[in-house]
Amino acid sequence: MAYMCLKFYNLVANIKTNFMSNESSGNGSKIIIGVLVVALIGSWIYFNSSKTELVKENDVKVAAIDSSKNVINTAFIAASAKVDSLNLQNTQLSGDLQTKTNEIQKLKSNIGNILKKQNATNKELAEAKTLIAELNTKVTGLVADLEKAQAENKQLTAKNEDLTNQNSTLNTNLSSTTKEKERLQDIGSTLHASTFNIESLRVREDGSERKTTNAKRANTIRISFQLDKNKITPSSNQDIYVCLTSPDGKAVGDASLSTREDGQRTYSNKLTVQYVQNAVLPVNFDIKQTSKLTEGEYKVEVYNNGFKIGEGKTTLRKGLF
Repeated sequence: MAYMCLKFYNLVANIKTNFMSNESSGNGSKIIIGVLVVALIGSWIYFNSSKTELVKENDVKVAAIDSSKNVINTAFIAASAKVDSLNLQNTQLSGDLQTKTNEIQKLKSNIGNILKKQNATNKELAEAKTLIAELNTKVTGLVADLEKAQAENKQLTAKNEDLTNQNSTLNTNLSSTTKEKERLQDIGSTLHASTFNIESLRVREDGSERKTTNAKRANTIRISFQLDKNKITPSSNQDIYVCLTSPDGKAVGDASLSTREDGQRTYSNKLTVQYVQNAVLPVNFDIKQTSKLTEGEYKVEVYNNGFKIGEGKTTLRKGLF
């Protein structure tokens, strides 16, 4: 453009020279005026043409910047969507993960500020493009960290569930063990009877008595045994139940006892004895019969704490009179 201006000035100078050499001629003046008009019109056309070219060139540059900005803005929108998705899925982060999340949010804000500028320069857009690449890298890294944390959480959850199951099993076993311990203690605290001696007697009205095995003569059965030593059973009153079964299999008595293993039993006699811990206690009592005894085997069973703790037998024979 400067070159064309220089040509124009040279043209004017030549016209001036010609004008001076031909000023005596009227035709020369007309020629000069015509040339000047032509030159001015040419200059106007040139300047307008140059201006149009400059505007077109500027429009092309603006369009290129806008196109680049749109591409960068699209990339930023995609990166922002990833960031927002991470925030929705991980609202409770702590430690290093929270720090990385804060860095990503700050980076996102910086990029957004650049892209909000209506007249952002190429340099600023290039910076935004670089920051978007950094943003994507940080998001990818955070996703990897989150997946690792989630995997570790799953392992911890599985371990916790396993520990919970183990604790539940231990508690169940402990409960079973406690119950078994209580059961064994219950059994262990049950007394044991031994050294049974069962006799049949003839007791007269005056109190005199005589041993006999004659079913017709006997009217009393005397039972004796001992309660053995027991280190678990505390010194206390203990109930002893005696069940007598006649030769025909019928229980003698009318009271009922609930046992642990034999169901309901009819008992003939109930004794309450004062037991001393870890000591032997002799027990004896009589079962008097108002009805006649019959020949055969009589069975005596003794219960304590619902368990049968001992038994004995005696046999009556058939007598002639």
